This record gives sequence, structure tokens and C-alpha cells, in this order.
Amino acid sequence: MDTIIMRGKPVADNYRELITNKINAAKANGRLVTLAVVVVGDDPASHVYKNRLVKLIQELGGEAKEVILPAETEEAEVVSIIKKMNRNRYITGILPMMPMPKHIDSDVVGTAVAANKDVDCLNYSNMGEFFTGKNPYAAATPRACMATLEHYGIELEGKYVVVIGRSNVVGKPVAMLALQKNATVTICHSKTKNLAELTRQADVIIAAVGKPCFVKPDMVKEGVVIVDVGMNSVDGKLVGDVDPAVEAKASSFTPVPGGIGVVSNMMVMDALTRHI
Repeated sequence: MDTIIMRGKPVADNYRELITNKINAAKANGRLVTLAVVVVGDDPASHVYKNRLVKLIQELGGEAKEVILPAETEEAEVVSIIKKMNRNRYITGILPMMPMPKHIDSDVVGTAVAANKDVDCLNYSNMGEFFTGKNPYAAATPRACMATLEHYGIELEGKYVVVIGRSNVVGKPVAMLALQKNATVTICHSKTKNLAELTRQADVIIAAVGKPCFVKPDMVKEGVVIVDVGMNSVDGKLVGDVDPAVEAKASSFTPVPGGIGVVSNMMVMDALTRHI
């Protein structure tokens, strides 16, 4: 069996030209597309992600506004800053980096972002419209999973998909997107009993549990499709939620790094330019 490595770069490149053209067209009409990124505290992953997004928006012809706040910043101040950016007509989209420090309610911050400037489906209005099928713009990472599967010609209709993880930003929305493609979906989590029995039946596994190398070879069947959303640092190396040994049994898999993360960044830009 020839295993397909579902690399993220070709998927992202499909969007790059379209988004660049949108940004350049806006610029020609006197509008500079600007992404505001808000980081509170010193979470290393947030700063790495922020730097990648800043670099990407600049490569695409837009601008970035970086708002870096100390970890002790109060929730009310963060919300106030976001609301000011909501009113700033020169800011196209706003992305507060998650997780926030523990004294800040991430949901309060997320829903403070105006619906028309929300690039990662954090606003409750956008979430509700997505889950009721009225808005296709889910959070960036779930959309990246679906874009990758589509690019590599993997149909979900009639397939059994197991999602490991139930977060509002990945697990739940990616399950909904798979349902919209007529898959049969099971969402698993830390309290799921007999997890391996479910994953061994799966045609497609989407791993978003946040635990390095969590999915082992004995948990999957031959020919499974693996979408690995995990981004875990182990001994200075980036590893996914799926043990690399699983690749030998998979018909297709996304590498870490170089897989879903690359596409996810571009999905932020896609959402940023959706109203242009």
C-alpha cells in the first residue's frame, strides 16, 4: 500500500493566489487589509503562532497590528482594547491568541470580537450560525482539516469518522463539518470508555486531544486516514497526537510539522478576506 503524505503546503498554496488577489484588489481601492493579533502573557506557542501569522499576512500584501499585553492584564482591559479595534475601520480582522492567562475568561474575550472581524469563529453569534449551517466559517483549524481532505481527494460521505477531542475550537466544529459531508461521526474524549474499540473501526481519525503520540498503532485499522491536529513540544521537537508508527498502517496521513498547521494559518487569512 502506497501511503499518501497529506502535506499542508500544496493545500495552502491553492488559497494563496486567491487571497493575494483579494488583498491587492482592496489595496487598489484604497483599503489596506489589516489583521490585529492580541497576545496576553508569555505563552511560547501563542508567540510562535503570532509571528507566523504576521509574516504570512505581510507576504500576502496585507498588514499586521500586534498587541502584546503583560500576563497580569485584567480581563476588562483586554475586552476594552478589542472593542476599540472593533470600531477602528482600518482593522479588518481581530484574533486574540488562546489560551489566555487563567484569570481571564477566554469566552468573554472571544465573544467581544465583532462578528464581522472575527477570523477564528470565537464570537457566539458566528458559532451559532456555523452550528446551524448558516455560516461556513468555522474556526481555522477545523476548516484546515476539511480543506486538506478535499485537496487529497478523500471523500467523507458514508465514512465512519472518529474525532478525538471535544473542544469548541477543534473537536466539536470539525465533527460538525464532517457531518455536513455526510459522514457518521463519533466524538471521543477523556471520559470515553473503550476508546480503542471505536478508533479501530474508524475510516478516518481526526486527533485533536493535545497529548503527544496518544494514538498508537494497535488503536487503528489498516488503511485508516489520519488527520493529526496535535502540536506538542517534546524534547524541543514538535510532535503530533498520533504516534509516527501509525503511519505504516495508514492509507493517508498529515505530518507534524508540515501538515494541518500550515493550512490553518492560511484559513485565518481566508476568513480575514471573506468580506472583501
